[in-house]
Amino acid sequence: MIIKSSTTLRNNYNEISNLVREKAEPIYITKNGEGDLVVMSIEAFEKREGLLDLKEKLLIAEEQRILGEETITLAHAKKKIKDKIDGKLQG
Repeated sequence: MIIKSSTTLRNNYNEISNLVREKAEPIYITKNGEGDLVVMSIEAFEKREGLLDLKEKLLIAEEQRILGEETITLAHAKKKIKDKIDGKLQG
């Protein structure tokens, strides 16, 4: 875990920016000795958001499975997608 003060962020922005990319992890920023912010690269943020979105979708799918909602096989899903694409290309 990397911790830096808000003063360091203010006075050495480029250093913090480079450090975030180099270490590929968030940097915790303190203000008056207390935790205040977390700084991360856009790439890391977008990756984290994508992972959270995927986990949410998987959780919903698992809940639906547990509740016994109707499902289809992967092969059937692929066929439905292919049929839809083929239909759009023809029409």
